[in-house]
Amino acid sequence: MVSLAAYSPCSTVAGVPKNKGNGAASSTHKESIMRHVVVQCATSWDTPRTSTTNGSHAEPSAVVKAGTAPLIQALKSTANQDVSCFHFPGHNRGKASPPSLSELIGSRTFLHDLPELPELDDLFSPKGVILDAQKRAAELFGSFKTWFLVNGSTCGIQASVMATCSPGDYLIIPRNCHISVISALVLSGAVPKYIVPEYNSGWDIAGGITPSQVDKVVKELEEDRKKVGAVLVTSPTYHGICSNIQGIVNVCHLRGIPVIVDEAHGAHFRFHRNFPSSATEQGANLVVQSTHKVLCSLTQSSMLHMAGDLVDADKVSQCLQLLQSSSPSYLLLSSLDATRAQLSENAESFDEPVSMALETKHQLRIIPGISVLDLSSFLSDFPAIDPLRITLSASDLQLSGYEADDFLAEEHQIVSELVGTQAVTFAVNLGTRRHDVQRLVHSVKHLSEKYFSENGSSSRKENPASSPLDKFSIKLTPREAFFLKKRRVSIEDSLGEICGELICPYPPGIPVLIPGEIVTQDSLSYLMDVRDNGIAISGAADGELKSIMLSSPERKRKPQSEHSIRYKFAHLHGSPEAC
Repeated sequence: MVSLAAYSPCSTVAGVPKNKGNGAASSTHKESIMRHVVVQCATSWDTPRTSTTNGSHAEPSAVVKAGTAPLIQALKSTANQDVSCFHFPGHNRGKASPPSLSELIGSRTFLHDLPELPELDDLFSPKGVILDAQKRAAELFGSFKTWFLVNGSTCGIQASVMATCSPGDYLIIPRNCHISVISALVLSGAVPKYIVPEYNSGWDIAGGITPSQVDKVVKELEEDRKKVGAVLVTSPTYHGICSNIQGIVNVCHLRGIPVIVDEAHGAHFRFHRNFPSSATEQGANLVVQSTHKVLCSLTQSSMLHMAGDLVDADKVSQCLQLLQSSSPSYLLLSSLDATRAQLSENAESFDEPVSMALETKHQLRIIPGISVLDLSSFLSDFPAIDPLRITLSASDLQLSGYEADDFLAEEHQIVSELVGTQAVTFAVNLGTRRHDVQRLVHSVKHLSEKYFSENGSSSRKENPASSPLDKFSIKLTPREAFFLKKRRVSIEDSLGEICGELICPYPPGIPVLIPGEIVTQDSLSYLMDVRDNGIAISGAADGELKSIMLSSPERKRKPQSEHSIRYKFAHLHGSPEAC
């Protein structure tokens, strides 16, 4: 259980007017003077929250438990003013909103789409309601300091890397990291040192990384007298697999190395006893969470949490100001504050979703031909898997993930979160209702009945594809490759060349080719397979992947057809395609 620091009473602090006027200006009405008065609440951070190893169920303090949302209240108060507006945005608090959009989302949305007015505080120098809201979030999520993000978790990842790594420093990262980590390498000039996660070819899913892997890589870099700026871990993965953050923290902190955790899919971990321990509870220094995923803020809104003293908070703030919009959306900011208040008001919010998810997994496991991903699918001793993430496979029915997903969507209107070559993933959240999971189970039963009789049930369909993540060769850093002059070549001429663009299926947003890496036959075959199954390819200048941008000098190569690439790949793995 957790114990919270005391939350101090609110105090009123006078703000500074935007314009310094003469005597006439100083005699303005009391109402206009009060517009520059902001509410500021201070919080004591002397006692950080901790939790026991057998649970991470947050217990908000009395003040936070009241559910007050200071940013929401300030936005509501400002929107209700009877004023003549001569400021942006141009829709003028909804008076000139586009009719089609007003019809879609309602006119009151525009009333609250306000700029950085004095009473609404300043995201990059918060002293009032934003500071108050961020402090309340820090208390609830168990961090020393929390920043609200309006450019998604991407800017949180980028700021974390830039704040910890100087150009030339090494950043230790899993090879299945999110695309935002690669963009952070380009921006920071850090050099990647990849750790290859365990890969299950039957599921075509990569897991987490282990403390021993991190320790080995750190020692290798130390022996080569390379400076490690930080270690970045993705935990949980998109499929919910968690790494041992505490173990990795122990390895790194002995050497003074900060640990960054991409916890985009784990913002909810602190709020139920059945959830894995959060990264902040395990000692991570910077933790980035997509509050809009399992939790309920608006899309694109996230939080960055800091703990410990290995990272300079001021530098993080500077990096965020470089990366975030100078015109932050108060709808996004207020949704973060409202989500924090929502969690504070109901300590049992996740009881029903957890119960439904566990029950659904049990029901799916007993359906003929259906498998459900769990920790037994991996050899590594990963500590936990998110109970709200349900990943199933119909490979025993001789169906790919794409085929299973198509059936569920077209026949039963089931919309999944993620589809892969072998599996389909469903995300249970606070908005999931019991009839939704019952419908999912019914639909999967129908899938089994249809294809069990047609295809029969046999051993798991062999996946001929090898991991696209474990065989790579780096010739240039992502930053070097990104800024070099590019040339476009056909896909058959790209083998063995240096990739000049970041290419990945999205979702899940895990790069298969990274700027500076050599283009391999395995990576091309994997990309063509997901492309042919209708998955969007992100980052490539040619979305159809008939050509690739290279960073290497032009040189003559023997032409090789796309069919030849597929033939060689299939032959290599003994696929019937080779016959």
